[in-house]
Amino acid sequence: MIDLVQLPENVIIPNFERLADLLKIFKEQGKDKIHVLADFDRTLTKAIVAGQKMPSIISILRDGRFLTPEYAQKAHKLFDYYHPFEIDLNLGLADKKKKMEEWWRKHFELLLKSGLSKKEISEVAQDPRIQLRPGAEELLKELNQQKIPLVIMSSAGLGTESISLVLQREKSLYDNINIISNEFEYDQSGQAIKVKEPIIHTLNKDETMIQQFPAYQAVKNRPNVILLGDNLEDVGMVDGFDYDNLLRIGFLNENVDRNSEIYKKNFDVVIINDGGMEFINIILKEVI
Repeated sequence: MIDLVQLPENVIIPNFERLADLLKIFKEQGKDKIHVLADFDRTLTKAIVAGQKMPSIISILRDGRFLTPEYAQKAHKLFDYYHPFEIDLNLGLADKKKKMEEWWRKHFELLLKSGLSKKEISEVAQDPRIQLRPGAEELLKELNQQKIPLVIMSSAGLGTESISLVLQREKSLYDNINIISNEFEYDQSGQAIKVKEPIIHTLNKDETMIQQFPAYQAVKNRPNVILLGDNLEDVGMVDGFDYDNLLRIGFLNENVDRNSEIYKKNFDVVIINDGGMEFINIILKEVI
């Protein structure tokens, strides 16, 4: 039994009774009723590496010298314009979604014009600054061994292939992993020529999309969901999915004092200060 009193210093439990009840239900109904739904950037991966903030895989491409000299300048200009809308708590959801859709489409257009190919995606995926959180390899291995599906839902600007390459690099790309993210079409030389629909951005990552992907078959009869995310909006990944029980685990990577109260209202477990996944592994072992 998990000791919910003697917790690691980086773990916050807003409601001990609710968490205990959820763990009991998950355990009683069994692992065959569970699936895990996770964001990728800053959730499965670390948010701070060598003292530097690591927002996303795409930031490495944007800040590096992988594409044309004009790409970085134009990409930063798009970021500077649209990111304030993304984090504006006073902007309505519909308006915010519209801005994110604009941003992602304009950025994809820029990537295609700047000559993005499989080569650059592979180079970015090998960047040592992209690191899985401590305990993540153990979590991914255990989920695979227990045949519990993991759905990674990501708005990553370099999409499914970049996530697969990172997991492959870490020897953690297992058959139970389903990735729902943006995807490119390539020509015979490996040059990106088109972005497939639907485009997934930070505010439309909900499981209503999952029915369009093969992952749906893996999880449709698994109504108990363990959700992992680092943004408040990540809780919405489960919207539209007919789940029975939802265990929400959130990573509050920075500005803990300012944001802890709202995270405690939205998550059942809050892991602060870019912490590892050790407590999640304890929870998983408990329910299976």
